[in-house]
Amino acid sequence: MSYPAPNRRRNPLPIIIAAVIGVFAICGVYLVLANRGDDNGGGKKADTPRREGCIALNVAASSEKAALMTELAKSYIQSDRRFDGKCADPIVQSKASGAALDALATGWDVGREGPQPAVWTPASASWVALLKQRLASGDKGALVPDGKLPMIAQSPLVLAMPKPMAEALGWPDKPIGWGDVLGLTTDPNGWGSKGHPDWGKFRLGKTNPHFSTSGLNATVGAYFAATGRSTDLTDKDLADPKVLQYVKSVESGIVHYGDISLTFLSNLAAADQAGRGLNYISAVAIEEKSVYDYNSGNPTGDPALAGKGPKPRVPLVAVYPKEGTLLSDHPYVVLSNASDEQKAAAADFLAYVRDAPQQKRFTDLAFRTYDGKPGAGLTRENGLLADAKYTVIDPPSPQVLEKALTTWDEQRKRAKVLLVLDVSGSMNTDAGNGQSRIALAKKAALQSLTLFASDDEVGLWTFSTEIAGASTPYTEQVPVGPLSSNRARLEQMINSLHAEGGTALYATTRAAQRKMADLADPNRINAVVVLTDGKNEYPKDSDLDGLVRDIDTSEKEIAVRVFTIAYGGQADLGVLQRISSASRAAAYDASDPTTIDKVLVNVLSNF
Repeated sequence: MSYPAPNRRRNPLPIIIAAVIGVFAICGVYLVLANRGDDNGGGKKADTPRREGCIALNVAASSEKAALMTELAKSYIQSDRRFDGKCADPIVQSKASGAALDALATGWDVGREGPQPAVWTPASASWVALLKQRLASGDKGALVPDGKLPMIAQSPLVLAMPKPMAEALGWPDKPIGWGDVLGLTTDPNGWGSKGHPDWGKFRLGKTNPHFSTSGLNATVGAYFAATGRSTDLTDKDLADPKVLQYVKSVESGIVHYGDISLTFLSNLAAADQAGRGLNYISAVAIEEKSVYDYNSGNPTGDPALAGKGPKPRVPLVAVYPKEGTLLSDHPYVVLSNASDEQKAAAADFLAYVRDAPQQKRFTDLAFRTYDGKPGAGLTRENGLLADAKYTVIDPPSPQVLEKALTTWDEQRKRAKVLLVLDVSGSMNTDAGNGQSRIALAKKAALQSLTLFASDDEVGLWTFSTEIAGASTPYTEQVPVGPLSSNRARLEQMINSLHAEGGTALYATTRAAQRKMADLADPNRINAVVVLTDGKNEYPKDSDLDGLVRDIDTSEKEIAVRVFTIAYGGQADLGVLQRISSASRAAAYDASDPTTIDKVLVNVLSNF
């Protein structure tokens, strides 16, 4: 394979949600993470035209290219393309690479995940290797054909930094990498060591490697940097105390994790529009093409939204890690259980996507072509270096990849989280599947406890309005403490919850964040998770603007972020979006209550 820009060395190292961006008067661009496809693991298919008598070809595509793939599917259909006298209609659904891996490995529940794909195109071949490994270990047979997989585009992992910060480290002339990140993270003077004490500590954004390709690539890239060499990553490396300490120190600079990089980019866009583009994050590990999206005013990367958002005051630039980086190589996998007709249709759609006009659609959006060639979108004006010299690191074996994920679970930054659950009377409403909203929420909350480590700190509040003479509308059910000692009490209290009263959303959210600010630990991710199915119904505190000002984290030394979940169709998603954006967190949409278990997984992937 030919790569014109990078210096390629062989190295067996590797590597939710539609998003709605709105511009508020002074707060800028905000993010809602919806359970509708994308990197949150949802899977609703796009609205694609159909031709009578044509084969339906379901395609599960990773989120950063799903919108473009949908457009290409439409143009394929509109061209009335034929093969062997037959026709096929590709139907693209956005599916996070990690979520698709899990769904395929466990049998793909159509009712839960959407139509079963005949084609899977994750962001990286590492996900395919992991799928093979998990199917083999479970003796479930092969889903992926043997042999080399075709690619449809490429995009290397970069560390995206606000331009002034990157320039302070010597960009674009000086090589920068994970070692520089580690040095700034562990330096007590932070950016002060580079002459910018006003920028504070070095803050790193990175997605959860269990769900996101950029998170997986960044995690393994850091392990590679820790070895100090460009040879095999082995199980022995992943047990080396020096390697583990290196990675743990890098992780200590994390602001919070996320299920998708869009969380960081949208929060950064909001901070930038408010004149605080250097206060939220110092670097975020994302694909090269996402830098282009952000600088174009379109953090979602959806071609339909191009040009509709404000360009940032402080642009991002791409830093290509000097220790080496990993490619999102966007493989095109025709699954073995596809019919012969579907396989023929998939081959024709692949040929169409790889034709020059369609490849130009990719490069115009700052992807590289399937054979690694840059296009018009890769310019220094867009924060990118088309001729950057970077070493491409190949993925390790699937066994080492699995070990890297397990080891990361031990090295990741720990969390201090307060769960705040709405127990107002409306939670008794039928969720649509014969169970009440509160019953589903309790089940999901119990399951969510398994996502924390035993040394994460977790507490529980409930809220409605004052009942039976209570002095506050919220109740501390379990104080924040180590899960190892809190688990039994948390399970007991969650099982005993019942619903009554109104919804004191603002007063509770303010009090919860203040409580966590008093308890905040600078060595942990400090957060509040608020789940509500209604609107504020508390006359004693109806000041939303005041709440937004009170929970703004931009000037706080230790941020306590408020992640919100709109549960059911009556929840005020717009209000929750404002609350989360003010604290530089994210709002999640569980308007379909039966998806609450999946949404909670997405929320808790931030920790």
